Amino acid sequence: MTSIEKDITRTKPVSGNLDQEMILPGARLGIFGGGQLGRMFAHAAQRLGYSVVVFTPDQGSPASQVANETILADYEDPKAVRKFAESVDVVSLEFENIPLDAVARAAEVTPVRPGFHVLEVAQHRIREKTTLQNFGFAVTPFVAVESVDQLQSASEQLGFPMVLKTALWGYDGKGQRKVNSMKEAIAAFELLGPSAVIAEKMIDFQAEVSILVARSPRGEIAVYPMFYNEHSNHILDVSMCPVPEQFAAIAVEAESIARGVIESIDCVGLLCIEFFISKSNQLMINELAPRPHNSGHLTMEACRTGQFEQQVRAVCNLPLGDTRLIQPAAMANLLGDVWAVGHPKYESAFAAPNTFLHLYGKDDARMGRKMGHLTCLAESSAEAALQSRSIREAMRGFGSRLFD
Repeated sequence: MTSIEKDITRTKPVSGNLDQEMILPGARLGIFGGGQLGRMFAHAAQRLGYSVVVFTPDQGSPASQVANETILADYEDPKAVRKFAESVDVVSLEFENIPLDAVARAAEVTPVRPGFHVLEVAQHRIREKTTLQNFGFAVTPFVAVESVDQLQSASEQLGFPMVLKTALWGYDGKGQRKVNSMKEAIAAFELLGPSAVIAEKMIDFQAEVSILVARSPRGEIAVYPMFYNEHSNHILDVSMCPVPEQFAAIAVEAESIARGVIESIDCVGLLCIEFFISKSNQLMINELAPRPHNSGHLTMEACRTGQFEQQVRAVCNLPLGDTRLIQPAAMANLLGDVWAVGHPKYESAFAAPNTFLHLYGKDDARMGRKMGHLTCLAESSAEAALQSRSIREAMRGFGSRLFD
């Protein structure tokens, strides 16, 4: 078996038909969402000869700046959604919090990948963890909470500290609170409610990692090497690949889990699985993201097929690309704080060897807002991470402050 055959396997096709049509270059691809993930999807699709139509309610969005066409409308506008779906050959997503009604309406006209059933799971933290648990995958211990009495029961089962999270619409640490007592838990529940919240056990983990997996309608599955992630203020700060040597065996297990999850939930497209590694080396799934992921940005330079090209290949039912790592790499997020005292010193990135700067076309730099990222290639992922942090620090701007 060749190394490529190890990376790409064939399972049963989604519809039971191996000969589903490919959507070939020259077609029009739709993307729900106008953020930076949509922007990078558009770049990858256009390089392969496709046209891209973006559907977004946001004027001047990062994806709209580079798309062939933008439909500027609310996701709840049924006529606009139908017009969008009729204008493209397939629809994909750049983030998972698209209203389900919009996805269902679009799917009446054209394929949406990933589809309604995947988003229904991924958008709702309680449903997500329950589904994964029912399929036999290890998740962080949790309890669904709809009342103070259930909150008391959850605290008895999980103990303090624990984390309360909204069931819907959470990302980058938003919609969640760490609580250390019943008094704090009640206050957090009143803040995050009144709808159901999820209480999760606070995991004493030794690492946070993630893995990307792609699946096409024809039944191919391709898994990327695992990424080692470091966060700051609940936002991803740096991702590295390959992972530190002590996690090499766990990475093999994570790849097996990724294949199982994407097939179990019948996801077509790209799926990122975020894990905790406990002190006893147990992998526990924290969250799913059925789309390209911040931690996977380094694949654009470090792997033979970047995550955005892989998304195009998967939703168009093309043969999936080779996911092997070409060279150790690290990705560092560029948040608005890099702009805090003026425009960044871009020359610090341009002058550095094996360094790639990606900017997202956002004018309004705010603390915590993702404005771009750096990817560095080096002899080891640790060296690449050190280089990316050093360049980011050197980029910090000069001149008048842009915000307080």
